[in-house]
Amino acid sequence: LIVEIAPAVAKAAMDSGVARRPIEDFEAYRQKLTQFVFRSGLVMKHVFDRAREAPKRVVFSEGEDERVLRAAQQMIEDKLGFPILIARPEVVETRIKRMGLKLVPGENVEIVNPQSDPRFPEYWKLYHQIMERHGVSPDYARTVVRTRTTAIATLMIKRGEADAMICGTIGRYNDHLRHITDIIGKAEGVRQMSALNLLVLSKGTYFLADTYVTPDPSAEEIADLVVLAADEVRRFGIEPKVALLSHSSFGSHDTPSAVKMREALQILMRRAPDLQVEGEMHGDAAVSEAIRSRIFPSSRLTGPANLFIMPTLDAANISFNLLKVLGEGLSVGPILLGAAMPVHILTPSVTVRGIVNMAALAVVDAQSQETGA
Repeated sequence: LIVEIAPAVAKAAMDSGVARRPIEDFEAYRQKLTQFVFRSGLVMKHVFDRAREAPKRVVFSEGEDERVLRAAQQMIEDKLGFPILIARPEVVETRIKRMGLKLVPGENVEIVNPQSDPRFPEYWKLYHQIMERHGVSPDYARTVVRTRTTAIATLMIKRGEADAMICGTIGRYNDHLRHITDIIGKAEGVRQMSALNLLVLSKGTYFLADTYVTPDPSAEEIADLVVLAADEVRRFGIEPKVALLSHSSFGSHDTPSAVKMREALQILMRRAPDLQVEGEMHGDAAVSEAIRSRIFPSSRLTGPANLFIMPTLDAANISFNLLKVLGEGLSVGPILLGAAMPVHILTPSVTVRGIVNMAALAVVDAQSQETGA
């Protein structure tokens, strides 16, 4: 569908004079879109197949967003799970009709009205119970639960009324993260949550972290991140090969960031001795075994790395966005790692397909939590 809709939208923009960069060859543009959709489908196939085995209830905190509505319908059609929308029913019903969707509230989708849901007293009392020793009064608890849809969705997860949660199509990443941290917190044994992004490029599929959460993680936090990220990579049916990146290569510099990555490797060698992980190293050594072998012949890593761990959030986020644009990549994520329950925070630029991909991943996360896998 996107292969037909996107060119049509682009042509309409050109015809109206809105387009600032006209497309000269629509057939080439359509073929490029087809390649992107095909590559994304291959990467996500393992996740989608697993999600269909045991569909779960996924609550969307921005249920009025048109992209979320389209994603909810796609989720139903793909048999990935049951969508729950935090939204005003009259707004959703109007948009369903205008967009020609087949969502039927009360049948194939549930709508939770933040203005009048009968569970509101239970929600704000639970939120107050969690936050009362953090300066939150009953009145403020009522205000938060009435006006912050991510708080409502996270409380639903906490109460077992949904199995997974997706938020972030509107608003700032850290605002959503704060509600998640306050209400459900970190998984047992996790020092710090982190974010992982998947990037499909012409040369392969790669993962980068931490792209959104911790500004300057410690060596211990880097090691935690690697273990969590490696497990997530395996959900895609891919065996992780980890590169701890730095401006230093195998001890060539002793700056704090280089030492930190070196220490993280030592921790990982004890905690995950079977994991293919190496560092600290330059980016070119991570993707080229020939360069790496010339510098460090006894490397534990074989072939190109596919999981790149950066020393800081700045390095990870900048690298991810540059690669995505310059490499004309297709991204999945951000994938939140280390939360106590299956929740993910998207970004406002996410597409319908991006939301569907993350909903499927959230379902698989919920399955794993249920089985303890």
